[in-house]
Amino acid sequence: MTQAPVAPKDTRRRHDREIVSLAVPAFGALVAEPLFVMADSAIVGHLGTPQLAGLGIAAALLTTAVSVFVFLAYATTAAVARRVGAGDLPAAIRQGMDGIWLALLLGAAVIAVVLPAAPWFVDIFGASHTAAPYAITYLRISALGIPAMLVVLAATGVLRGLQDTRTPLYVAIGGFAMNAALNVGLVYGAGLGIAGSAWGTVIAQFAMAAVYLSVVVRGARRHGASLRPDAAGIRASAQAGVPLLIRTLSLRAVLMIATAVAARLGDADIAAHQIILSLWSLMAFALDAIAIAGQAIIGRYLGAEDTEGARQACRRMVEWGIAAGVGLGVLIAVTRPLFMPLFTSDHTVQDALVPALLVVALSQPLSGVVFVLDGVLMGAGDGPYLARAMLLTLAVFAPVALLVPTLGGGLTALWWAMTLMMAVRMLTLWLRARSGRWLVTGATR
Repeated sequence: MTQAPVAPKDTRRRHDREIVSLAVPAFGALVAEPLFVMADSAIVGHLGTPQLAGLGIAAALLTTAVSVFVFLAYATTAAVARRVGAGDLPAAIRQGMDGIWLALLLGAAVIAVVLPAAPWFVDIFGASHTAAPYAITYLRISALGIPAMLVVLAATGVLRGLQDTRTPLYVAIGGFAMNAALNVGLVYGAGLGIAGSAWGTVIAQFAMAAVYLSVVVRGARRHGASLRPDAAGIRASAQAGVPLLIRTLSLRAVLMIATAVAARLGDADIAAHQIILSLWSLMAFALDAIAIAGQAIIGRYLGAEDTEGARQACRRMVEWGIAAGVGLGVLIAVTRPLFMPLFTSDHTVQDALVPALLVVALSQPLSGVVFVLDGVLMGAGDGPYLARAMLLTLAVFAPVALLVPTLGGGLTALWWAMTLMMAVRMLTLWLRARSGRWLVTGATR
């Protein structure tokens, strides 16, 4: 007796359940990460303005250093998910261990650079003579936690590849609570000041890494996977990460160019730009949660050599991305009179905000498609194409954005340039998705 074909509605429901089960916890974990910096800022802020300024500079440097290595999570998710789809859990965990060993090596290298060069990095950011000592102190101590932060990235990728986004959520919540408690105790209870805040964060980061490692090691022992470093595997993980590193650096360049252009437009415009950028980043967390689900789901389907399942999942996630983008866009447009006064009471800044925010609201459905297809192609291990596409996007965006101060239009014109950037990304990603060249099946790409 032949099995009845699965109805399209049933297929959509199955994909919806998968997306929700992975995306919702992923969103919680993503939102928990910036809370570390917010908690540090709230606690250190009561020490004084120079201390808070020093924290801001050091935190920006640390965030940049860690975000550059986000490929540890992305590449590991795709590689592990493929092995899971192929039904080879020992190899999946072994692949994840290679990513973790690479994270430790990269973390050690970053420490070796940051510790002696901390004063130079702080000086580049133009820290005042009162804030610089605090920035250097915080940066040097916090740099000791970078290996743990990178291990957390790689281990998060392992668990996502294993279709587990709940554990990262629980670890992120526990880490945030521990970080806040330690900061209060060390900053005020022990009287360590800003150094206490840095040590509290480092301890919390190592605790999070320890929890992740215990989960991965337990899984490795259960499935008989080796925990020893494998030079070939580590090298393969690094090679898979290089294209994603190029993609990430290109995207960071876009954001840096946009900020530099906004600064040239005037104080009101740069202030408004920072507000919009923070909101844009928050919206990105919601859309990135769907992309993370895409990485895990697509990798598993391709590992199982189910190209039709991968196509259907991709199509459904794009629909989710558009719907989420529309919802976020409407939310921004409707609630802007409510949240703008929370950020600033300066009417000049608010006047610059209003039209630019409407542009951001209109572009959210576009962003939804971009984030989803980005995640789909990452899950497929299509890093080289993503790197080339992002370099092309940067090449289109940079001259347009740099012309904004000359041609006029102010902050609104700059965010139209950002919308153009997202449109170019969508076009390149859509063409790749439509071509089907990303549908490379098997346990490895």
